[in-house]
Amino acid sequence: MSTRIRLSPEDRRAQLIALGVELIATRTLDEVSIDLLAEEAGVSRGLLYHYFGGKQEFLLAVLRHMADELFLATAPVDHPDLVHRLRVSLVNYLGFVRDHHTAYLSFMQTARGGSSPEVRAIYEDGRGALTDRIFDSATADELAVFGIADTPSSRLFARGWSAMVEDVLMAWLDDARGLTEDELIDSLTFSLGGVLGVVAR
Repeated sequence: MSTRIRLSPEDRRAQLIALGVELIATRTLDEVSIDLLAEEAGVSRGLLYHYFGGKQEFLLAVLRHMADELFLATAPVDHPDLVHRLRVSLVNYLGFVRDHHTAYLSFMQTARGGSSPEVRAIYEDGRGALTDRIFDSATADELAVFGIADTPSSRLFARGWSAMVEDVLMAWLDDARGLTEDELIDSLTFSLGGVLGVVAR
């Protein structure tokens, strides 16, 4: 006779969030419902309301989890060369977006559309954490190789660079236009110095 494993509230909540990530991998955010989640998870609607309060709260929890996972996936590797670290992070960023393409696209479009301030806040906070880490994980000498100084204006333009990276990656996944992955990553890597070098001057 099988024994049913009783999950802790934290583990059950994490399980439901993981299922939510799977659901939005093949559906837009608007297509996910509490009824669908309850059916897929094999739990009652009441249990979902107990953990999340409703659909909006559930989706926000899923998107926060996705933003956290992206941050972890793109963590700088232990290497003395900033260019190498940035390149590896971009490779991992591309891999994450490729593996979660539908979900990430829906996240991005909802955030940029402005219909949900909460979704936009998660999106912008995630982007800020990624770009701030470029400066926080590098020394002044390493940044200087790129012609970059850690200033408020540089961090501001780094946010703009990250938007360009995101747009280029999403467009490339739809149509590579003859550009190899290595060429794409190299161009994005060195474009950071081009953008922020101008700001420094």
